Amino acid sequence: MVGQELVEYFFPRYLLSKQSVDDRALNRTVLDSLKANLPTTPICIIEVGAGIGTMLWRLLRWNVVAKAVYVVVDEMAENIETAQEWIPCWAEDAGMNVERIAHDQLRVFDQAHDFQIRFEQIDVFDFIQKKPLPADLLIAHAFLDLLPLPESLPKLLALTSSLAWLTINFDGVTSLEPTIDPVVDEQIARLYHATMDMRSTGGDSRAGRHLFSYLRAAGAHVLAAGASDWVVHAINGKYPAEEAYFLHSILNFMGESLTGHVELDAITFANWLNERRAQIECGELVYIAHQMDFLVKV
Repeated sequence: MVGQELVEYFFPRYLLSKQSVDDRALNRTVLDSLKANLPTTPICIIEVGAGIGTMLWRLLRWNVVAKAVYVVVDEMAENIETAQEWIPCWAEDAGMNVERIAHDQLRVFDQAHDFQIRFEQIDVFDFIQKKPLPADLLIAHAFLDLLPLPESLPKLLALTSSLAWLTINFDGVTSLEPTIDPVVDEQIARLYHATMDMRSTGGDSRAGRHLFSYLRAAGAHVLAAGASDWVVHAINGKYPAEEAYFLHSILNFMGESLTGHVELDAITFANWLNERRAQIECGELVYIAHQMDFLVKV
C-alpha cells in the first residue's frame, strides 16, 4: 500500500491532504489582524501559487471575507484543473450556488457570501508582467520560500495596493520523531534544508526569519507576525483526515531531493525512508516543521 501510494503520488492530492494541517498551523494572531485590517467588502484578492483553492475555501469556511473577486494564480495545469473541479464540489456540498461564467471563471454564492473566481494558469512573474490592477489583498500561502528572495518581493508586492497575507513560510526546522539515529537524522535534515537553498528556481530554507528584514527593505510594514508550525501526529493510532498521505508526501519530497546525494550513504538513506514509512503505517511518526506567518501593509 505504501509503495503503491508513492508510485501514484499526485501533487493536487498532497495539497488537499495538507488542508487540515494548515488549518491548525495558521497563526490566529496574524489572522485576527487580517480580519481587523480588511476593507469593507467586496474586495479584490489575488492569490499567487494558489494550488487547488484551499485558501479560498478556508476564507469562506472561517467567514473571513464575505464578498470578493478572487484571482487564482498557479502555473501548474493539474492544480488549476483540479481547482476548477474541486471548488464547485465543496461549494455545492456546503449548500452554495455555483455558476460557471466562462471556462476560467466561476461564481460561488449564497445569502452571506459572493465570490467571483477567475483562474490564471501562468507563472507568477509572467502574471506580474501583465500588470493587473493591484488587489486589496495579496495572498501567498506556502509559496514565498520557493522563490528567489529578497529580489522577488518588490515584484510580488506590486500586486497589492494595501495588504499582503504571507503564510506558512518555512524557517529551517524539520523534526521527525521517534529518533532512528541521531547522527543520521540530523544529517538528513541538514542536507534536505540545503537542497532548498540550491534550487535553480530559488528558495530559502530560513525564509521565515529573513522576511522581517526583506519586507522592510521592500517598503512593507509588518502589522503582525507569528509561528505557523506544522505539527502532525496520530490520535489513538490514526492520523486525522488525509494526514497519513501528507506525511508520505513529505518523505517523498525528501527522497526526491536526497536520493543520490554524494554526502549520504544510499543504503542508509533507503533504510531510513523505509523505517519512517513504517512509522506512518503504525501511527508512530510525529512530524514538526517550523514556519512563520506575516500580515504586511504595503
